[in-house]
Amino acid sequence: MQAGALRARGRAGALSSTWMKDPVLYAIPFFVLSMALEALALRRKPTAYERRDTLTSLSGGLGFLLVALVAKGATFALYERVYAHRLVDLGALRAHGVAAWYPLLLLAEDLCYYAYHRTSHEVRLFWAGHVAHHSSLHYNLSTALRQSWTEPFFGWMFWLPLPLLGVPPELVFFQQAVSLLYQYWIHTETIDRLGPLEWIFNTPSHHRVHHGSDAAYLDKNHAGILIVWDRLFGTFEAERARPTYGLTKNVGTFDPLVVQTHELVAMAGDVRRARSLRGALRAVFAGPGAKLDDAPAREPAATTEP
Repeated sequence: MQAGALRARGRAGALSSTWMKDPVLYAIPFFVLSMALEALALRRKPTAYERRDTLTSLSGGLGFLLVALVAKGATFALYERVYAHRLVDLGALRAHGVAAWYPLLLLAEDLCYYAYHRTSHEVRLFWAGHVAHHSSLHYNLSTALRQSWTEPFFGWMFWLPLPLLGVPPELVFFQQAVSLLYQYWIHTETIDRLGPLEWIFNTPSHHRVHHGSDAAYLDKNHAGILIVWDRLFGTFEAERARPTYGLTKNVGTFDPLVVQTHELVAMAGDVRRARSLRGALRAVFAGPGAKLDDAPAREPAATTEP
């Protein structure tokens, strides 16, 4: 009983330590300063920032932090349980220092993110959460903060292979935060192409494509840090013209609650109206915009941001 209590305190301490080391929390002052500087630099471009749109994005970021605080506790406990039954012990590799193991962690976590992000564009259940991030008609640093309030509750499954393969849960959380922080600066139109870096890394140019609702840009460039996954798996598209930002059918409101839940509400309505189990399952697991049985085709959702 005492040993169980010690383990519980150890898990709580590790989770608390993980939160304290979360780079995203330390980056909040930088977010505020960089958005102010970008808005100042683009003050002669009235379409760059829109007050109501920016407030909606900021509410998305604040809500995400609050939701993640709850969801991370349950996710950490699950990862700890999986890690206790890990298939590989990486202790020897970690003993050789950061240079030995961090590149592998970056590659593994980034591949998990690619799988998660691509699924969020191809399966309606996941898109119903992710759509909030794509709902802005603007593309600036504040757009990066327009995170989903529901994704933390069902995105965890895509990173389960990491603790199973011996990655400690606190390192999984840390690298997820690094990836999220990296993706902040690519939400801008102030940076053009970056030469040879475009072949390896996700850049502002690549991510602008991802946020485009143009037919050629839909469901492209799902990368987190490395664009190599899109090149390998056939989802890469180069920026050829300025994207049209937003959704193929825009929400038409700045109400944060509507922005965050409108697709979940629509999905629930389709499930309720379905005339068969197959129809109900398609309403949840088919791609965004897929034709449901007994129902007219919906407009395809713009899936290009996360």
